[in-house]
Amino acid sequence: MRVLVTGSSSHLAQALLPMLCRMPEISSVTGVDIKLGIFEHPKFHAVQADLTQADLLPLLNQQDALVHLAFVVLRGKTPVQVMRAVNLDASQRLFDTAAELGISRITHLSSASVYGHGTDLDEQAALSPITGFLYAEHKTELEHWLTQHHPQIIRLRPHIILGKHAQPLLINLLRQPFYVKLPDPQPLLQCVHEDDVARAIVQTLILPASGAYNLAANVPFSFRDAIQRRHSLATPISPGIAKFALDLACKTAGVGGEAGWIDGVHNSLTLNCDKAETELGWQAQVSTRDMLVMC
Repeated sequence: MRVLVTGSSSHLAQALLPMLCRMPEISSVTGVDIKLGIFEHPKFHAVQADLTQADLLPLLNQQDALVHLAFVVLRGKTPVQVMRAVNLDASQRLFDTAAELGISRITHLSSASVYGHGTDLDEQAALSPITGFLYAEHKTELEHWLTQHHPQIIRLRPHIILGKHAQPLLINLLRQPFYVKLPDPQPLLQCVHEDDVARAIVQTLILPASGAYNLAANVPFSFRDAIQRRHSLATPISPGIAKFALDLACKTAGVGGEAGWIDGVHNSLTLNCDKAETELGWQAQVSTRDMLVMC
């Protein structure tokens, strides 16, 4: 099997690429990214390309499978139209081209953020992203487009991805000595280890699969409790102050993403992952506790 991975210099790709290259079923892995990464392997070939401008036919021709990881997560100072060009326009063109070439194994990394909020949500739950959180809005819009145009394409919806290659913003949020002050009971979230997400991607390449799959470790957590376990004297701050600080950092320094996501801290978001277990034989192997300790 020959596999093309977009976003091959991304955080998750650093966990996925070694796993793919270890598989005897996979003869070659081609990685495409706007910047070259550091991964090297005899089976791996890196291509530096901007998916908004690249000629996709030479990239996709002769490939047996496509794994789409390329996405702008944290906007920073990136213009909205540029973020949309990557997240939606380029993704749609990529999926259309892959389908036209008859590539039957196509996996798109979506996100649990498409749900917005809810408890024990399965894949049939309504998609209702937080307004103003562009990453989630783009993931949701792309999912709706896939459902309409390419319903067979696999859409993985992992919750917060942690691990040694995790997004630094997530690690910093869990390490800093502040938490948003909210009334009890505390909103609950879930996380999933990068290696477990990579395993799920591998399973979609070797097993019959289609549609959406939730991915999360079973035990939920609250940000307050996670931070207080690390910092016994952690300081509570109001949601308004937290949002102001994040918005200021984004606009002045280009750090992080839109502050809109913090509007979701009042609500729980937990997933039911029975479908992934039943159809992909997937279960999270790294526990929530171990992931939070590693951060």
